[in-house]
Amino acid sequence: MTRKYLAFDIETAKVVPGEEFNWKAHRPLGITCIASQSIDEEEPRVWLTRNSSGMPARRMSQADVAAFVEYLTDASRQGLVPLSWNGLSFDLDVLAEESGLADSCQRLALGHVDMMFHVVCQKGFPVSLKSAAAGLGLRGKLAGVEGIDAPVLWAAGQHETVIKYVAQDVRTTLAVAMESEQRKAFAWKTSRGTISSMPLRGGWLSVEAAMRLPLPDTSWMSNPLSRQAFTGWLHDQCRNLP
Repeated sequence: MTRKYLAFDIETAKVVPGEEFNWKAHRPLGITCIASQSIDEEEPRVWLTRNSSGMPARRMSQADVAAFVEYLTDASRQGLVPLSWNGLSFDLDVLAEESGLADSCQRLALGHVDMMFHVVCQKGFPVSLKSAAAGLGLRGKLAGVEGIDAPVLWAAGQHETVIKYVAQDVRTTLAVAMESEQRKAFAWKTSRGTISSMPLRGGWLSVEAAMRLPLPDTSWMSNPLSRQAFTGWLHDQCRNLP
């Protein structure tokens, strides 16, 4: 690996109704906890806010979320590359709102590696982290828990389950990045149960670099995703984005 990654993932507090997870209609979501892990760390680091009795708070405070954003920013200045799976359109958008550090989150968004966004830019469609892990033969996500369950579990006091879930997501994100770069190819399990792959000879691209890739052929799709669906919140203040 030529780059030293720092993977991160957030879990949100508000329960969003429906199966489509139309979260933007229900913001602000709040954040219950965050996990991060660099390739130099054996285990993920968990970020949360504790109340006066020492128990995890229902939501992280703005100060604690801002401290995490500042940690990511400092780490990137020291040569670590922030890494996410769909962090461009979700995690960093929410972090910008919850921390009050929108400018810092915009800079992080452009400079970090969002592997799912890279796949979208190169192939024209998204792939789930679960499918990526399965395609690469990795352990994958925590069994028995889905992301949509996390706010309900946290509100019910099952904090350790949610912490284990977000920590495993971060481990998986880091493992996908490392395995793919070692193979010089990304692979995923399709909905048909087959394995598909994508060449990755130059490694994972930052968001800014991925946006410069040629547009893929999506003529075979009935409702293709645009890159702007992921970068929309950045366009509000970054008019020069492609």
